[in-house]
Amino acid sequence: MMEEVLTALSPRPGGRYADGTLGGAGHAAAILEASSPTGWLFGCDRDCDAVEAARKRLAKFEGRFEIRQGNFAGMSEWIEAGSCDGVLLDLGVSSPQLDLAERGFSFQQDGPLDMRMDKSQPMTAAKLVNESSAEDLANIFWEFGGERDSRRMARAIERDRQMRRFETTRQLAELIERISPRAGKKAHPATKVFQALRLAVNDEIGSLKRGLDGALKILKPGGRLAVITFHSLEDRVVKGFGRTMSRDYTVIGDVDVPELRKPAVPKMKWVSRKAIQPTQAEIDENPRSRSAQLRVLEKI
Repeated sequence: MMEEVLTALSPRPGGRYADGTLGGAGHAAAILEASSPTGWLFGCDRDCDAVEAARKRLAKFEGRFEIRQGNFAGMSEWIEAGSCDGVLLDLGVSSPQLDLAERGFSFQQDGPLDMRMDKSQPMTAAKLVNESSAEDLANIFWEFGGERDSRRMARAIERDRQMRRFETTRQLAELIERISPRAGKKAHPATKVFQALRLAVNDEIGSLKRGLDGALKILKPGGRLAVITFHSLEDRVVKGFGRTMSRDYTVIGDVDVPELRKPAVPKMKWVSRKAIQPTQAEIDENPRSRSAQLRVLEKI
């Protein structure tokens, strides 16, 4: 969604921007190009391979960017408050991560049951699958994947791992397919479980919530936040954040009781109430973009 992101952020010379999910640095390069010759970019990614690839790709913009390895949830710790004209968060897993079997994100090819975006962290999908209780696994599969068969799958994993540990993506995917046969379904029965494990291993929802708060801090008034999500759970978090930041009242506690509302000044406003979808041309060129949704907020 390159054109849509550039339209949302409107990069200009002298502007300062942050890309919290560098990935292949495609968006970062486009932002730097559009803000030439004096625009500046802060960038980070949890994946050390992505950071190294980004440095190489952005070499021609030397002197106009600062890149660090790390979680975008911590951007506000090293980027000055109120300094950015735009912040981009392109969520989810990158194509290189999916395509490399050794990263363990996909069951399309066999690889270690890893799924770490940051390869230095101790938690892996194998550790989660082999050491969590059946109840905890079922909760993960349901909360992060919406898997209706979560309890049955969790019990089967608990039973099978007593005979041998789960070490590979194929081993787990085959167990799930035995429990829930594909039977002509378009999606593989392990899809939701793999999504749930990835989200849990990388604390993606917690990171997103912290990252949205951090983005608000580093944006200047009039600065824009663009977030690309790829599934409903992420999108709900972004919509909830937008609703909270754009309303003209505060609430006490977790429940919004109209009688207890107190007037407040909104912190952000929606640039577009509806999510922006990829064009059919982009979907044809990159089928993985079909579930992408872009939401844009502006700091007041």
